[in-house]
Amino acid sequence: MFNTDAIYEVVVFSIGDTKAGTKMGKLQLKNTEDDSILNCILWEETLNRIDSRVFRTGNLLRLISASFNEKFNNCLVSAVELVKEAKIGLSPEEREKTYSELTAYFDKIKNEKLHSFLTMFFMENKERIKIMPAAKVMHHNYVGGLMVHTLECLKFAEMNMDLSDYKFNRDNILAACILHDIGKIFEYTVDLESGIIDYDENFRKEWISHSQYGFSICMTEGFKEIAKMIAAHHGRSDWGAIIDLDQKDLEPELYFIHLIDNLSAKFGKISVSQLENN
Repeated sequence: MFNTDAIYEVVVFSIGDTKAGTKMGKLQLKNTEDDSILNCILWEETLNRIDSRVFRTGNLLRLISASFNEKFNNCLVSAVELVKEAKIGLSPEEREKTYSELTAYFDKIKNEKLHSFLTMFFMENKERIKIMPAAKVMHHNYVGGLMVHTLECLKFAEMNMDLSDYKFNRDNILAACILHDIGKIFEYTVDLESGIIDYDENFRKEWISHSQYGFSICMTEGFKEIAKMIAAHHGRSDWGAIIDLDQKDLEPELYFIHLIDNLSAKFGKISVSQLENN
């Protein structure tokens, strides 16, 4: 039965075209009581009546008018009420602070060529780096999310290297944390008014993925060990890894970066609501 009192959190929202040439919205919601997922469709007439900023990731909504399927996990939405507006991510002040904290790690890298490359790349792409998310849906999907994810990876990596007897090349590990997702600054777009994230179609015409981009720029600069870590950081080829960690005789660093990335993606400040509670 349709419960008009249920509160849902917006997970992701996108607008596409139907075969008839009209607009169609796809909205994924999470029930705040039981975390169940509800997949919704909005036709063009509904989209014309509702400001798209209502569907910002993290917003809390109440469904006013909707038609559900028998399992109540899919519905057609015609009216909603905005219960609470979420942050779109880091504020401009928070972005500057996080960017400074992130780039401070460059001074821990002793390799002059690597230090110089990171400094120049970040200077050239500063404005993109400060706003980009780390994903569209899965984790850190908010303005500035990529910086938060990268910084978490650096902190997790340092902590674990300090506890380990293994002799890591610290320069390479820190650089791999910094660069493993750097292609995402070109892979995604983010609307600073609505917080809505999408894929950059121009990037997808030239590159297979952000991993390929990061791998390529490191290989071009001669940072082959870092390139291999980036190639393997997704862990499995069906998860997007260029190097599958099921292969034999791989360097321990490849597993390390994968696990560090996974720690942040699972347990870091992965949502806007976690930012709001800190």
